[in-house]
Amino acid sequence: MKLFPLLIVLLSQWNVSFAQLEVTVGGIKNDQGNIHIGVFKDKETFLKKAAYGKVVKAQKDQITTAIELPPGTYAVSVIHDENKNGELDTKIFGIPKEGFGFANDAMSSFGPPSFEKATITVEKGKRTITITLRYL
Repeated sequence: MKLFPLLIVLLSQWNVSFAQLEVTVGGIKNDQGNIHIGVFKDKETFLKKAAYGKVVKAQKDQITTAIELPPGTYAVSVIHDENKNGELDTKIFGIPKEGFGFANDAMSSFGPPSFEKATITVEKGKRTITITLRYL
């Protein structure tokens, strides 16, 4: 009897179409640590809890990787986690010690850009973006 609701959930997910977000991260200063790519669904979770993401080994200059996700509107952030502690380390006043970047190469004059500035639309098929890391 309990199998029936589970079957409905599985069948409903079968029809979900996925898209591929290909992310090229450039400006990587060295091959130490990892590159963390976070994909966020809304401004409430932006830079707090990624809905989708990927961690890849850092390579000097550039990496390219793909993330499968449902079509939609997302903000994307990237950090170069050189010491592999899983977070963006900061100096005094919150100034990043490690490389960081956002979709649309969005920036703000102080602090991270808004969710809206770092937002892209991913439709069915493949979407390619390039994010250039900044080191302060």
